[in-house]
Amino acid sequence: MPSVVGLLEEHELAARRRVDGLREEADRIQAELAAAEQEWQEWAIARRRVGTVLAPDDGNIADQKAAPGPQNTDTLSGARQAAKPKSQVPVWREGLDWSVLSVDYQRILAALADRHRLHQGPVSCQELAVMFGLDAVPAKVEALRSKAKRLVARGWLAERQPGRFTLAQGPAGQGGAS
Repeated sequence: MPSVVGLLEEHELAARRRVDGLREEADRIQAELAAAEQEWQEWAIARRRVGTVLAPDDGNIADQKAAPGPQNTDTLSGARQAAKPKSQVPVWREGLDWSVLSVDYQRILAALADRHRLHQGPVSCQELAVMFGLDAVPAKVEALRSKAKRLVARGWLAERQPGRFTLAQGPAGQGGAS
C-alpha cells in the first residue's frame, strides 16, 4: 500500500504538469494574439495609406465626399436644401439624404452602414477613431462621441448600449446600409 506522502507527491506532480501545460498553451495563445494584433495594425496602416493616396486635395481625407445614403429622386432636391454642410444636424425623416450632413457625419454613417451590411454589431467611438485612422486619444474619441451623440439625438443613429453606436432603424431600413 502506497504511503500518504507518496500519494500527495503524485497528485502534486500531476497538478504541476497540468499547470505547465496550461502555461504553454497560454504562451501560445498570447503569441497568436500578438501576431493577430500586428496583422490588424498593418491593415489599418494600409487602409489609411490607400485613403491618403486616393483622397483629393493632397490627401486631406476630411474634405472628401462620403457615399450618400438612401436616395429618393422625388425628395432629393428638397432634401439637399434642408441643411448646408457644416451646419446643424437635421432630424432624420423618411427620404432625407445623407448629403444634408457634413462630411464628418457622413463618414460616421458610412462606417456604421458598412458594419450593418456586414452584420457586425455596434461600435464604440474609440473603434471609430481607429477605423478612421485617428489616434485613439481622448480628444479625438470625445469629438467622435459628441458627433455620434448628436446623430443619436436627431434619429440617425441608435445607442442601445451606453457608448456603442449603430444605425437607427429608419436610416438602416432605407437601403443605404444594405
